[in-house]
Amino acid sequence: MQPTVLITVEDNESVLAGQAHNLTQQGFDVYKVSSEDQALTLTRDLRPDLIMIDLMLQGEKSGIGVCETIRREDRDALIMMIAPKNAQGEDEIKGFEAGANDCVTAPFGTKSLVARINAKFKRNPFSPGTRGKILTAGDLELDTKNYTARIKKKFLYLRPMEFKLLAALASRSGELKYREELVREVWEHHADVHLSRTLDVHIRSIRKALASESDYEYIHTVRGLGYRFEVQTRS
Repeated sequence: MQPTVLITVEDNESVLAGQAHNLTQQGFDVYKVSSEDQALTLTRDLRPDLIMIDLMLQGEKSGIGVCETIRREDRDALIMMIAPKNAQGEDEIKGFEAGANDCVTAPFGTKSLVARINAKFKRNPFSPGTRGKILTAGDLELDTKNYTARIKKKFLYLRPMEFKLLAALASRSGELKYREELVREVWEHHADVHLSRTLDVHIRSIRKALASESDYEYIHTVRGLGYRFEVQTRS
């Protein structure tokens, strides 16, 4: 599995260095930035798994502005705002309204922060280290940055939710993905009868699209549980 890529945005150099060191020690691939321009440029280039932004970041945009810009450009980005201990409740609300997925108040322990980060990844359709990357399996190629799919280098048309579902399965090749887990990750809702049927319809559509071009079978049903992505030659 590829390392989890994080960008931490903080204009206090000592705080930035401490955050980066602690998270690196926990196995994350951490990029440090101290300005809004660096944050936006690096986020566009890297498509990281998580962006941590100082709520009180100084600059033309501020932390809230940076969050808003990232969310506008990337609806699937995972953003965590870091609020100072003297932050008001209204400040945190502004962070969520700007598009943050979570808001953490400093000071915090590294273990609790890592647990919080990992909890966010469990609800993310892409496995850590695969966002913005090209996934290949058999004759299938998935570009998770541009949301495009190709079979034998030929463009394969998929609707956005179909691509997101296929990428969620392909990024964890060989693993069983439970139905409830897929619905939660892809549609961001708890599974119900309607969404469970919607999942099945999307799976059928993806299978049909793949079968029309590929020499392989990719999506396998685990009866009563969910689906597994695995490359197998067609019989």
